[in-house]
Amino acid sequence: MSQSPVKTPPHSPADLPGVEESAEFAANMAVVMQRSQEVWARMVEASAKDETRPVADPLNVTPVFVELTKEMLNHPRELAEKSLELWIQQAELWRRTMMGWVGAEKAEPLVEPDKGDKRFADREWSENQVFNYMKQAYLLTSRWARDVAHEIGDMPERDRRKLDFYMRNIMEAMSPSNFASTNPEVLRATIEEKGANLVRGVEALAKDVARGKGKLIISQTDMKAFKVGENMALTEGAVVWRNNVLELIQYSPKTETVWSRPLLFVPPWINKYYVLDLNPKKSMMQWLVEQGHNVFIISWVNPGEAQKNETWDSYMNAIMEAIDKVREETGQEQINIGSYCIGATMTGTMLAHMAKVGDTRVASATMFTGQLEFSSAGDLQVLVDDKTIELVDEKMEKGWLPADTMATAFNMLRSSDLIWSYVVQNYMLGKDPFPFDLLYWNADSTSMPAKVHHFYLEKFYKDNALAKGELAVQGHKVDVADIRMPVYHLASREDHIAPAASAYRAAKLLKNAENRFVVAGSGHIAGVVNPPALGKYQHWVREGVEQPTLEAWLDGAEERPGSWWPDWDRWLAERSGERVPARAPGERLGVIEPAPGSYVRVRFDEG
Repeated sequence: MSQSPVKTPPHSPADLPGVEESAEFAANMAVVMQRSQEVWARMVEASAKDETRPVADPLNVTPVFVELTKEMLNHPRELAEKSLELWIQQAELWRRTMMGWVGAEKAEPLVEPDKGDKRFADREWSENQVFNYMKQAYLLTSRWARDVAHEIGDMPERDRRKLDFYMRNIMEAMSPSNFASTNPEVLRATIEEKGANLVRGVEALAKDVARGKGKLIISQTDMKAFKVGENMALTEGAVVWRNNVLELIQYSPKTETVWSRPLLFVPPWINKYYVLDLNPKKSMMQWLVEQGHNVFIISWVNPGEAQKNETWDSYMNAIMEAIDKVREETGQEQINIGSYCIGATMTGTMLAHMAKVGDTRVASATMFTGQLEFSSAGDLQVLVDDKTIELVDEKMEKGWLPADTMATAFNMLRSSDLIWSYVVQNYMLGKDPFPFDLLYWNADSTSMPAKVHHFYLEKFYKDNALAKGELAVQGHKVDVADIRMPVYHLASREDHIAPAASAYRAAKLLKNAENRFVVAGSGHIAGVVNPPALGKYQHWVREGVEQPTLEAWLDGAEERPGSWWPDWDRWLAERSGERVPARAPGERLGVIEPAPGSYVRVRFDEG
């Protein structure tokens, strides 16, 4: 039997640096050590100045792991079977690795990374026996740990989801790709560059800690490559009204005539509105005005001292004031309203209140990834319970939630992509982040008023009060079943923040409305921001929401290629009145300043 050459580590002794190279490597490592100490000292100093009390378990993880331990002890046979399964797999992996090492047989992989897993893309993870073994041993162990957390015992579904989430994050943090000594790409770069990659990395780390004022704020893109109002948020328009919490932007027409009934868009205040206006090719706002819609959008303030007493009701009142200003500017009795994410949650609540009191100022509503029913409301829900709400309240003692807190929570939802990949690329390989407009927007985080955020977490994520008919706003309980206008619902099939099934349950709550439900391909952002010109993804349409579940709805839905925007445009145009001469911004209210206005330019990391 012929034997294959024995695989060796990625660099043999002959590849190791000589005297001059060793001196350069030593000098670089001395720089790394010195700068690391300086960065650490700055972080310790910032931590010492932090007036919030230290919390040993800020995410309240301990209870679910205690519960898992009890379930494991109460189900020893299941645990033994799972453990035996892991040991058999690890033994087989070791056998295959050793046989491949000596060339006795080709070492076929026992386990492969999931499709789309970029952590093990480097060729050494597959071609080098040592790294290939580490990769497979890690994958087997991490999948075993998540299976144990998911399957053993009988835990409440909410606790199980929380356990799944934290177990995934723990296992992703433990990946061998995240450590310089076990990442072949980092080892190769360190040898080839004599440690210069680590010098660049520690300098990048120092800048990110400085940007976070002593806290690590990982740069996910080139923060100097973009600027709001210069190469993003470019759709022409003007701020025509503002109050303490919002600016009202009216966009300039692109057609000689427009639909008489205007569209007011309510974006989430968790992020800034310009995800819908990133650049002319991706901008939903630009596209809407090109279709002849008279479009207004709310730009929420980045809260601080002046907003510390704002409430859910006061934010709702601000939207209703904006509705009146749009009506005043256009001379129309009724408007159409659009909304996105938490903006859709508040819009649904507001429409239920308006229906309760007989307010008919809104003719139709659109909800992108809107949740009104929170029994299973996505990955963010695992971060919410009585204990974590209490801890969040402590962080909001000044009257608002710091922007970096929410940014960290969102990054945790996809930690492998949004945290660890940048740790490796930025700080170990010393590479500059690639300029990407969506990641710039993602890093342009906002604060949130304490009372608004507490109400949202407690009443929706924790209590599911709206769906139960127990939510009180403006002094009375509201019921979304009172809404009787046409409503267009858009869900994204791979959405981990507002799951499509949750958006479908929201649509079913509006049982007296004229519902149109559409599912877009991709996720929370890409599924929504999908211009027709790009020809990406697909969408599913079907009349009504009579089916009991999303899966049943999808079984009979029609799949169509490309963007769902034209479908929405046709639906919206039918509810937008007649064509009238185009309206310039501020003809009646006046112009305060050009779009995108002042509120959107306030950054938490520059204050």
